[in-house]
Amino acid sequence: MDHEQFSVATFNLYNFQLPGKKLNPFQKPWTKDEFNHKVSWIARMLENIDADIVGLQELWHAEAMETVLARQALKDKYDLLATPATGTKIVCAALVRKGLLSGDPEWISTFPAAVRLESTDELDPQSPAIEVHIPGFSRPVLHFKVALRDAPPLVEVFVAHLKSKLPTQINGEPWYDADPETYRDHRNALGGAISTIRRTAEATALRVLLTGVMKGTETPVLVLGDLNDGQHSNTINILTEQPNYLVGESHGGADIGLYTAQTLQEYRDTRDVYYTHVHQDLRESLDHVLVSEQFYDHSLRRKWLFDGLMINNDHLNVEDHKATGTTDHGVVKVRFKWKPFAS
Repeated sequence: MDHEQFSVATFNLYNFQLPGKKLNPFQKPWTKDEFNHKVSWIARMLENIDADIVGLQELWHAEAMETVLARQALKDKYDLLATPATGTKIVCAALVRKGLLSGDPEWISTFPAAVRLESTDELDPQSPAIEVHIPGFSRPVLHFKVALRDAPPLVEVFVAHLKSKLPTQINGEPWYDADPETYRDHRNALGGAISTIRRTAEATALRVLLTGVMKGTETPVLVLGDLNDGQHSNTINILTEQPNYLVGESHGGADIGLYTAQTLQEYRDTRDVYYTHVHQDLRESLDHVLVSEQFYDHSLRRKWLFDGLMINNDHLNVEDHKATGTTDHGVVKVRFKWKPFAS
């Protein structure tokens, strides 16, 4: 069945685990009441956004999400993609409206072979050699395909959750414990650098995966996720390849470029109210929907027209997320309608 319009969303669930089950170190398990609050709030949010594809982050246990989907308004509405969510770690997952999924989903843990972060920088002899070895993603990337039209190609969807900005805890590392006097006053700086290097490497690995799917093809691609960095950050620039945003009657496109839905919305609306996370009163945009040129208005290879972005972030004004069942991230929804470019 050909769809004339569809919508996607990205939704960080904030440690969605069954009650009494372990969370991250120093985090108390959810009580039954807290869990029930989360189930009710997540269900209401899903009913409200009513998206066809929802990329999920921070799901611990598939049963927790199944409890949400058992609600009357959501029953038999979605396929849940959450095979690795067995309660031992947080994973990326997805909800796909019944009838859209094509084939089996995969979770990608290991970096592609093309990710090699080494350089002697012979063009700048003042720069010391660098060598970074990170074998895989902190949170495996979910990849699946959906059929929005009867004719090919299928739409390829990636759900990602990149390393957070929080400094990595280096206390307990053998090198730290061997000489704490040297490192104690620099824990935040060192930990922040480690997290940034890891997130940058993950963005690079995801970019390599995307290029493998997109280069020389007309495959529509969507990336949904908590990417833990801002719209103009180096992380997002690596992921998008920084395509040009055309205006007026200009047309073009970028074979492997990705366009941020945030930017597409900014071209439609001069009022910028996009933020998805609040930390120490700093409002940031960490959750993104990135789209290939098949979803870009000015692309000669456009198939779908951007039809607006909606962000639900009022709940970020509430600090006690345990008491309310809310999450600590905004939920981003983006709409598209079928309108191929007419040459």
